[in-house]
Amino acid sequence: MSQSKREQAISHLRYIRQELREMNQGVLDDGLLPEPGEIRGVMAQMEALYELLEGKSKSKEKSIN
Repeated sequence: MSQSKREQAISHLRYIRQELREMNQGVLDDGLLPEPGEIRGVMAQMEALYELLEGKSKSKEKSIN
């Protein structure tokens, strides 16, 4: 994985982890579920990370075939 993609993946993962920690803390402290917008934001980051990683595996498959 190129350094740039690696840094992007790390950035996405850090954001996702932080958001999930905050959501978990809210559930534990208040017993409230996160706002739909918060969940959509994390899902968008997960999708971006998936696309970043999927692009890598697709290029590997093309080079193998």
